[in-house]
Amino acid sequence: MTIQVGDQVPAATFKVMTVDGPKDLSSDEVFSGKKVVFFAVPGAFTPGCSMTHLPGFVVNADAIKGKGADSIACMAVNDAFVMGAWGQAQNAEEILMLADGNGEFTKALGLELDASGFGMGSRAQRFGMIVDNGTISYLGIEAPGEIKASSAETMLEQLG
Repeated sequence: MTIQVGDQVPAATFKVMTVDGPKDLSSDEVFSGKKVVFFAVPGAFTPGCSMTHLPGFVVNADAIKGKGADSIACMAVNDAFVMGAWGQAQNAEEILMLADGNGEFTKALGLELDASGFGMGSRAQRFGMIVDNGTISYLGIEAPGEIKASSAETMLEQLG
């Protein structure tokens, strides 16, 4: 079942890249006591994700934080090495690049995508959410091939 507005985000452990290598980061550390603009992409370095989705958040990071977001997080079913390299390549210093390497958080949300036809296995659907202290206040799940409901511009509008 897909997560809904008003639900708590499930407990999970992400991986993030640090100067000392991959480090665990709990969902509590990401969401507890914060307003987080969170978006997921099917894969780092893929065309729509690299040309449109992530760059929108890089450009609008200050505006998003200016509207009350404590942090911006990007997640993909990739490993921490890939997410770290993608963040560097995209100048995404203001964005927390979260690896859901085994897709456990994605499965708990009910937002998996079968991308095996593209040789990518199980991935996350493209979606965005605003999470207030662990509770989802906005959820935008994209139709295939679209970047609207989870775009940086939509998130800015949803922040008010």
